[in-house]
Amino acid sequence: MLEIKNLHVRIDDKKILNGLTLTVKPGEVAAIMGPNGSGKSTLSYVIAGRQDYEVTEGEILLDGVNILELDAHERAAKGLFLAFQYPIEIPGVTTMTFLKASLNAQRKQRGEAELSTPDFMKKVRAAADKLGVPQEMLRRPLNVGFSGGEKKRLEVLQMFLLEPRYGILDETDSGLDIDALRIVSEGVNALRSPTRGFLVITHYQRLLDHIVPDVVHVMSRGQIVKTGGKELALELEKNGYRDYVTEAA
Repeated sequence: MLEIKNLHVRIDDKKILNGLTLTVKPGEVAAIMGPNGSGKSTLSYVIAGRQDYEVTEGEILLDGVNILELDAHERAAKGLFLAFQYPIEIPGVTTMTFLKASLNAQRKQRGEAELSTPDFMKKVRAAADKLGVPQEMLRRPLNVGFSGGEKKRLEVLQMFLLEPRYGILDETDSGLDIDALRIVSEGVNALRSPTRGFLVITHYQRLLDHIVPDVVHVMSRGQIVKTGGKELALELEKNGYRDYVTEAA
């Protein structure tokens, strides 16, 4: 279970999260929606272990163990995966090289044997075929010249290979057209299981039409201010966040 308790976070002397408390159960898809500046992306970064942020109070527990003292790569090895809103380009590093290094680094961190090149090639090609990722994409430098949809599809491929226990999607629908959104969502849905949870951060109902959440949380001013079922997202789509911004103030 992923539990966030009374989390207070600041950056450059600006407080962003103000006592946020949240639980994501195994097998659950939890959506977080909220206005710009409410702290949604900050939450995803802090869970994943980005160092720019200062946690002044609170805990992030994975199966009862506080992971705040762990580096980002250690959290990843324990089963956390962050899909970025804007995946970065890495010129000079082929996609296949990156995928193999990522997968084997996590296996090594967990004390598992590294995959041989033939075993890795078999694994990645099977996942790429399932997600409709062309082999030509895998030979190109990571994300260089990729469209927004291709970058997001490649991140879903990474999730397939790493098989995280919790996937955190930070506005993964940003910049996607309808076809790309459908393809990425199908990949995420294929990963849903009773033992794998997702935290889906989004502004829009359209993503949740494809990745249907079990629970929806509204975030404002660094706190969760309302929780409900999937119908809450429809309410937000219709009425906006005005009532919740006032409530948080």
